[in-house]
Amino acid sequence: MISQHKIYDCIVRNGLVVDGSGRPSFLADVAILDDRIAKIGDLSSEQAERQIDATGLVVAPGFIDVHTHDDASLIMRPEMTAKLSQGVTMVICGNCGISGAPYSSVGNPPGLLRLVFKSDQFVAKSLQEYMTKVTLAEPAINSVFLTGHTTLRMNVMGEDLERAATEEEVDEMRAQLVECLEQGSIGLSTGLFYPPAFSAPTQEVIGVASVLKEHKGVYSTHMRDEADYVVESINETLEIGRAIDVPVIISHHKCQGKSNFGKSVETLALLETARKTQNVALDVYPYTACSTVLNESMVDKAVTTLITWSDPYPEFCSKDLDEVAKTLGCSLSDAILKLQPAGAIYFMMDEADIQRIMCSPGAMIGSDGLPEDQHPHPRLWGTFPRVLGRYVRDLNIMSLEDGVHRMTGLSARQFGIENRGLIEVGRYADLTIFDSKTIIDTATYESPTIAATGIECVIVNGQVAWEHGSNTMNRAGRVLRRQDLSD
Repeated sequence: MISQHKIYDCIVRNGLVVDGSGRPSFLADVAILDDRIAKIGDLSSEQAERQIDATGLVVAPGFIDVHTHDDASLIMRPEMTAKLSQGVTMVICGNCGISGAPYSSVGNPPGLLRLVFKSDQFVAKSLQEYMTKVTLAEPAINSVFLTGHTTLRMNVMGEDLERAATEEEVDEMRAQLVECLEQGSIGLSTGLFYPPAFSAPTQEVIGVASVLKEHKGVYSTHMRDEADYVVESINETLEIGRAIDVPVIISHHKCQGKSNFGKSVETLALLETARKTQNVALDVYPYTACSTVLNESMVDKAVTTLITWSDPYPEFCSKDLDEVAKTLGCSLSDAILKLQPAGAIYFMMDEADIQRIMCSPGAMIGSDGLPEDQHPHPRLWGTFPRVLGRYVRDLNIMSLEDGVHRMTGLSARQFGIENRGLIEVGRYADLTIFDSKTIIDTATYESPTIAATGIECVIVNGQVAWEHGSNTMNRAGRVLRRQDLSD
């Protein structure tokens, strides 16, 4: 007798399904056909070409890393092991005002863009051209892209950047943003803390971002200040959000510097009030140290500073800045100048603030890793397992369902990704299977590029991409346009 049952490509059996919505987990099988989730429930009588035994394991949606700088890494290292090994199946790129397009100047990108793009082979004159570069690299995970305000500024204003843009320049930036949105960008990001965007007044940002609502884009921001003026910066962010009337995401929310420890009580209360009248969310990473370009104002607030890269002195990577200054026989200020261009890790946040922010309404998880750093922050390899191991299991500051929700369903909803982020029939089959009893980060500040433990299997668009602790090199990731996120 011929079976009437459908034969699926894969069935993940006997797993504890944490579906990404935040609701209670449940035992079930999950069937995959082509690149979609086809059926959920007791599928013991169903057949499949392949079966994965998830007994004793958690089956979750693939994690969405909402704050990355993987723009060039997708092309340089398309196997994306740093992300697959921690269960990430999608990265959102173009953050902090830094994107690979549109950028039309000849030569390697200068200034802040060097944090992500070390060569002009990783930038492009249009988003379409840039996305083609990524597509041709065949990355192992999915990617979506924001358009960077800093990149727009550099493209339109040339080298004269330490000033406000003229009305004509704002018009041109806005026109280029519209072109990016039409080609698939999901919104605009700003990096107002950094030059040259620091010179942009609030009204310039509003002027450029005013087209986002029409194109259903989001506004994501590395605010003007995350230390002494963090409250004022939140107020500016909320003002921009009200003016343009689109969802706002505050990037890597933190309160930097010992004098600001505990200030998250005030910032989170401010955001809670704002949510009554506007859509505002945030992302956070689970570490008390941050990492960016080497900057004296941040050195002054940090307890310790470690060098992550330096063009003229690569031998000082991973070294304490105080030790570097002694070796060079100069002051800290002079050492900072000698090392440029350079990057650093700064120990300058309070653990209580991190936990408070992570558990707050609208808080998503983002790594903010810098893959081009010679000695990167361990968040690049450890963020998601660290949340699930240290904060969910060991410290129990949130439930497993809530922790997964903050890295899947919540992230998808906030960024307008309608077809991923949940285990639901019809959604794309991006799944992460992990052991909740053993999952933990192993990357450290001393050895930052070690894969986490506890991630058993990662499926991207229905294809197994990570299994038994190794990359399958089955690169099934897709470059997704905003228009692709709801099909």
